[in-house]
Amino acid sequence: MKPNNSANSEGSVGNSFVFDEYARYYDLLYKDKDYQTEADYVAGLIRRFHPKAQSIIELGSGTGIHASLLAKQGFQVHGVERSPEMLARSRNLLEKCNGPEKDRMSFSQGDIRDIRLDQKFDAAISLFHVISYQTSNDDITESFQTAREHLKPGGIFIFDVWYGPAVLTDRPAVRVKRMANDEIEVTRLAEPAVHPNENRVDVDYHVFVREKATNIVKELHETHSMRYLFFPELLFFASQSAFELVASYNWMQDTGIGFHTWNACFMLRR
Repeated sequence: MKPNNSANSEGSVGNSFVFDEYARYYDLLYKDKDYQTEADYVAGLIRRFHPKAQSIIELGSGTGIHASLLAKQGFQVHGVERSPEMLARSRNLLEKCNGPEKDRMSFSQGDIRDIRLDQKFDAAISLFHVISYQTSNDDITESFQTAREHLKPGGIFIFDVWYGPAVLTDRPAVRVKRMANDEIEVTRLAEPAVHPNENRVDVDYHVFVREKATNIVKELHETHSMRYLFFPELLFFASQSAFELVASYNWMQDTGIGFHTWNACFMLRR
């Protein structure tokens, strides 16, 4: 699979609900993910394109790590997460906070396609390919409408997706990942199947968890479906929700997107 962190999302799933079991091993599998640099990048985009922004809604907030790092930078952040297991981990992270960021974070359970909070924000973010988990046109449209409904006039929506030209140029491949801590060792086998007529990749996961103390191995099997998107599609979905495109970048860079941009970042304005 490409990029290295592309096979999973930090948050809510569009057409399936697979994260409750997977969440138990999620943070271990992604402990090498550079959340700090990613949070700095997103904060930089927000400050560049909406300098007065103070509040953020995160659609698909997962285990809450991005939210906590953005709160440390002074933003008021509200995370929306569908998975009870992920939500429990984010709230546990909140309980452990002892700095001023604790009062700047909150979380609620909900589906990003239809949740409606009685609150408006300066920015909406949806990271780690949450939008690519919205595999149907209706899923994406409804998610975009959720973002718009929670933004103040002039607010911005930042999200990243699997980008179609790169997916079809450098197609997904089988990947194996191994991570361990003091208690367990996790091995994950990811086998992708590309469905070109649906613009979708189904990633079949086999996860093997070995308890070091007992040497007992537990097996977990899940399939995650990912929608890859093209520029004209994203312009269409944006226009359907009355957004305008502000910028598009290779994720974590300020370079343009193209055949080698597996992870494309888009910014829309309400």
